Amino acid sequence: MTTEFNDDQQQFRDVVKRFFTDKSPVSAVRRLMAEDGGYDAEVWQQLGAEVGLAGAHIPQVYGGYGFGPVELGIIAEEMGRTLYCGPFFASSVMAGYALLGGADEVCKHRLLPGIADGSTIATLVLDDLNQVDQSGRGLHGELLASAHTGSDAGSDSQQGADRATDWRLTGAAGLVLDAQVASVFLCVAATDNGLGLFLVGRDEPNLVIEPLEVIDPTRKLSRLQFNQVRAEKLGELNGAAMALLWDQLSVVLAHEMIGGAQMLLDSTVEYMKLRMQFGRPIASFQALKHRCADLLLELELAKAVTRQASHFLASAEGPRYLPSMAKAMASDTYMSLARAGVQLRGGIGFTWENDTHLWFKRAKSSEVFLGSPYLHRERMMTMIQESDCG
Repeated sequence: MTTEFNDDQQQFRDVVKRFFTDKSPVSAVRRLMAEDGGYDAEVWQQLGAEVGLAGAHIPQVYGGYGFGPVELGIIAEEMGRTLYCGPFFASSVMAGYALLGGADEVCKHRLLPGIADGSTIATLVLDDLNQVDQSGRGLHGELLASAHTGSDAGSDSQQGADRATDWRLTGAAGLVLDAQVASVFLCVAATDNGLGLFLVGRDEPNLVIEPLEVIDPTRKLSRLQFNQVRAEKLGELNGAAMALLWDQLSVVLAHEMIGGAQMLLDSTVEYMKLRMQFGRPIASFQALKHRCADLLLELELAKAVTRQASHFLASAEGPRYLPSMAKAMASDTYMSLARAGVQLRGGIGFTWENDTHLWFKRAKSSEVFLGSPYLHRERMMTMIQESDCG
């Protein structure tokens, strides 16, 4: 199992850590989560154009820097540690990976450079981000795409279907990340020939964006309604492409979760060293030492699996189920640390003034985002059974 960073990756981690420590303090998180936009445009511009994080994993030929899943995981861990509020996961990760896996070459060259430098904010629209089968396709509802032409003739209809801009989308997407600031939407929709990847502009008529009130205000979600909305077809997404996309997104989210879990463990231990009871720090009590040791072990195991999953995506060496295993373990670990962080702080842990609830809410929302731990374990076990049968 490969979980350690090499020297270059450690230096990269130090740079990323300094950036988010400076640009995403808790005071900024509290301010941005109360705003409708939910992000700082100046910091986003620095992140994309100056530091180059938005395009870190995008190949150089498309305007990125050509790093791999391991480096992207480093960025996600530091974002999770500081609860960075911004459209990175929606635009760079979700939309970026969707374009890399489903768009044709012309569309990649046209759209990815803007995502890589942060000048374009995109998001990925799926019909249901919480319920997916093994291929990555939603189990409940569909966003449907149909060819639209100005003629009823069969030949004209076929020609219209082949033209990228003669498409209309109808349906709804219940959970879309950072739709409130996205300028373009990449939509996975069902066609007569399978799943297609479509581009929809923000200003298209008959597109309704409804912000949702959610448990985690640091991660904005919206509901989108499509009623014959004009779309440009960018490419196709078969079952293998959707499965890979789901693996990629799950691993990045797992990295973000272990970063947040590490922050909770560190801050909780520091609090226990300062909190005095019966004349000594509560960190000196044997029962609490054992509790922290158990939490550390759980975190290190989740961290090892998550980082190994990144190496699997980079090299395709290892068990196929690692991404789902990482998502499930990181979800459980993050919630364990969040509950312990509140409990071990006693009464103050439940207050609004204490920052622990910010990470607790992110842990809870991330637990079910992109599939619950139960779903990913079921997906993992199915892969193991299929491998044994094969």
